[in-house]
Amino acid sequence: MAQSVTVQAPKRLFSVEEYHRLAEAGILQENDRVELIHGEIIKMSPIGPKHAGNLDRFVRIFTFLFGESAIVRSQNPVQLNDFSEPEPDISILKPRRDFYTTAHPKAEEVILIIELADSSLEYDKEVKMPEYASNNIPEYWIIDLKTDRVIVYAEPSGQEYLNIKTFQVNEQVESRTLPKPVSVRELLG
Repeated sequence: MAQSVTVQAPKRLFSVEEYHRLAEAGILQENDRVELIHGEIIKMSPIGPKHAGNLDRFVRIFTFLFGESAIVRSQNPVQLNDFSEPEPDISILKPRRDFYTTAHPKAEEVILIIELADSSLEYDKEVKMPEYASNNIPEYWIIDLKTDRVIVYAEPSGQEYLNIKTFQVNEQVESRTLPKPVSVRELLG
């Protein structure tokens, strides 16, 4: 009986610099929904109305919460290292006079990253969480739109976070990164 053998061809990984050159050359278009994770160009899911509407609400809430003490960005790149430049749903950044017009923010300039999970919960947990932890993002939230809960990851250590808390719709999210607690109900509308 013959055995089947699976051979995986080696992948061509891209650096952030090469990724940017692909865009400059027109190979990647501005409206392509892609991000660079571990050197791989990953196609992102289309954004539905529930995701988009919630994202707008969260940007408004976090802009109000942080005021002038941080820059709140929506779906813009963050360069974590030489091979990863994700575009998180929300990134809360240390303020800079130039508002990051001269370079994308680096991992050390991030206060908090938030991903909205409508259909991406497993990806956000299994791929993005270890990537954010290994690059010392101080805090990472997944807002699970299907189950109306907020999962807060804090204290990065290696490829994981040491402190993980889940907040339900009737609870307040308390965090070292927030100026004051925020209600899950307020976040989810």
